Amino acid sequence: MPHALSPLPEKDFGYWEAEHLLARAGFGGTPSQILTLSNMGLKKAVDYLVEWERVKDPLADGSEFRSDIMEPLSRENRQRRDLARRNSDERTLEQFRAARQERQREDRRQMRSIQSWWLERLIETPRPLHEKLTLFWHGHFATGYRAVEDSWHMMLQNNMLRQNAGGNFKNDLVHNIVRDPAMIKYLNNNQNTRKAPNENLARELMELFTLGEGNGYTEDDIKEGARALTGMTYRDDAFSFNQRNFDSSGKTIFGRSGQFDGSDFVELIFQRPSASWFVPWKMHRFFVDDSTEISTTTKAAVNRMASTLKRNSWNVRPMLRELFRSKHFYDQKNRRSMIKSPVQLAVQAVRSLDTPVRSINRVNQACGLMGQEIFFPPSVKGWEAGRKWINTSTLFIRNNLLVYLMTGRDPGAKAWEGSPGGWDATPLVSHLRGLDGRDEAKDIVTYLARFTLGTAPTDGRLEEWTALAKSRDRIDNETLVHLLSLMTACPEYQLC
Repeated sequence: MPHALSPLPEKDFGYWEAEHLLARAGFGGTPSQILTLSNMGLKKAVDYLVEWERVKDPLADGSEFRSDIMEPLSRENRQRRDLARRNSDERTLEQFRAARQERQREDRRQMRSIQSWWLERLIETPRPLHEKLTLFWHGHFATGYRAVEDSWHMMLQNNMLRQNAGGNFKNDLVHNIVRDPAMIKYLNNNQNTRKAPNENLARELMELFTLGEGNGYTEDDIKEGARALTGMTYRDDAFSFNQRNFDSSGKTIFGRSGQFDGSDFVELIFQRPSASWFVPWKMHRFFVDDSTEISTTTKAAVNRMASTLKRNSWNVRPMLRELFRSKHFYDQKNRRSMIKSPVQLAVQAVRSLDTPVRSINRVNQACGLMGQEIFFPPSVKGWEAGRKWINTSTLFIRNNLLVYLMTGRDPGAKAWEGSPGGWDATPLVSHLRGLDGRDEAKDIVTYLARFTLGTAPTDGRLEEWTALAKSRDRIDNETLVHLLSLMTACPEYQLC
């Protein structure tokens, strides 16, 4: 009997289905990459993306960044500082303050470099789903540098999310996130002691990371969970358990009593029915439909995803494999229906159009201006997707970014006069050249529109753009840049 995620027949997986898969389970691809994926067939194409370890990753792993910028003072220096405080030695104390301020400045510089490093990975990775999932988990377990103030801790968390991106949700991700120095600092669990419990991590662990707001827990569960998490802190760059701060007395969580610690608390959470539903729903919003409305079709699909996740002992890959092979995923209602996040917009533009990056720092800055600065989520809730991405200001920046990537022209500069800025767009349409008995200009316009906008152009647009193409002696690179600048300015280009 068919179910909500019944597989798409192999015969129905063609070029445009491969394009959809690569855009949603990655960041898009060039025509040749889409064709390669299409020729694999549905099952092999999905396996290629999901089993990313089969593909060698030649990119830098971030180990080149410094781990010691914000390291704690040595014992000797702590003693010097404490002595200066007792003696009101302002000169020595000022030296300590100045040294710390310099380290903070250096750490902020390194944080900007780490942002650029990750954006480069997103653009260049041969494992698109791996990085796409890392981005998902970064928004799910949202942690912001401004509160953490340690770029290396942010780097450690990013690598932890990458290493476990397709692993076990409970064992590899949730158990690790409550032991993660950046998260502990961000949600103040280093201040959570038996004498002064802090509820931040306990609340967000249930509300935002596992169960969903108000779903399957009470305020008493939060208070008792916070007590279970006492003593969980960090020392320098590693998790540390402070036995003196741990509340070892009995606790009652979800109606069960015991001398629970943080690990016990996580295990208890995953015995709640909603633990298998919340993350599949968020993944459905991330990969399929960004609407907050839960239709009957969406509910059925998420129920199936939740069942698959739990049946596979919280391992994520079987659920994703089933989703990416399903009719539901390729349904026309779910194609070009999601608003691209700023990171998706920027990375997909480079990966699919094969434009130069120009300046990774400017691309990063543009993403921030459009509302998504990586490592700086607006709150522990992460970024709000969907229509929240678009307003008059961000739409202007989105259009300017595409012009910048294609032409190299800075926003605010005089109107460019056809200069492609060193970018060769001709490979995008090379497969349409020299076909006997065909209207080449019309074919190129129709294909480029479908490739960029996800649909064939309306009659009016087709006539206008074809007339532009035919007005030139030949459809050269300059003409293609003109056409693509018009197409990427269309509202439809904001969708994937």
